[in-house]
Amino acid sequence: MARYCVKRILSAIPLLLVVSFLVFMYIHMLPGDPVRLQLGMQATQDQVDLLREEMGLNDPLLVQYVDYMKGIFTGDLGESTRNGASVIDTIAPRFGPTIMLTICSIVWAVLIGTVIGIVSAVNRGKLTDYFGMVVAICGISAPSFWLGLMLMQLFSVQLGLLPTSGLGSWQSYILPSLTMGAGVMAILARFTRSSMLENLQEDYVRTARAKGLGEYFVIMRHAFRNSLIQVVTVTGLQIGGLLSGSVMVETVFSINGLGRLLVDSINSRDYKVVQALLLFFAVEYIVVNLIVDLLYGVLDPKIRYS
Repeated sequence: MARYCVKRILSAIPLLLVVSFLVFMYIHMLPGDPVRLQLGMQATQDQVDLLREEMGLNDPLLVQYVDYMKGIFTGDLGESTRNGASVIDTIAPRFGPTIMLTICSIVWAVLIGTVIGIVSAVNRGKLTDYFGMVVAICGISAPSFWLGLMLMQLFSVQLGLLPTSGLGSWQSYILPSLTMGAGVMAILARFTRSSMLENLQEDYVRTARAKGLGEYFVIMRHAFRNSLIQVVTVTGLQIGGLLSGSVMVETVFSINGLGRLLVDSINSRDYKVVQALLLFFAVEYIVVNLIVDLLYGVLDPKIRYS
């Protein structure tokens, strides 16, 4: 397994280089001058030219990219043009809210999504099945910004039960995590149901029932256990999507996380911060996929790594 991990990590290096290059070029092709945004419209041309020279923006793009990559390998991601602080110091305080929000979202989405999928598969064609799939379709179809506003209107404005913004207490995580996790829950419910229906028709399930095993034992120990690989795969992909897709939810609920920082940095053309965030999201996808691949061996002992 260690050899497999090393191979996966080494194979990810060229991908990260390509991603970093594309992100760098894309950011620098966006309209708008970060120097002018930083100094304001009242700044003279001499002041603008001087700051551009200090920031290295007068160099060719390839030269700037090489300098940027040198900074990554030395641990120096540069300074934010918005506040003058280092990129690491700018991003570090935003990790906590986004990570905690993602964890809360994925936990409830996995629990409820798998339960709906299992119950729907066991009761195929019944009212319970139809109700579960309606909930799944609604979760996939509802835009996150609309769902967040509706939840806020109901539980905060009308009922006064939950806060509308920020992450001050555990109650403040409920609405944004429900908003973020709704789509994941719906996708997991549909995938779990599909996988369970397939496994419930297999010979080993009929054999287990013929041996007189209890229905709960047959469903959970045999059918659901063999569906876990599909569930883990979908969950891993959705974790990556939640981290990088938290922009809308953090904006609606005024959460100072990575998603909101990314939007603010793009608006202010803070190149260094945007590049660091997008590169982090790319690394996060690779790490999550590696963890999912390693879990396959735990769930299915027949899988061997080479």
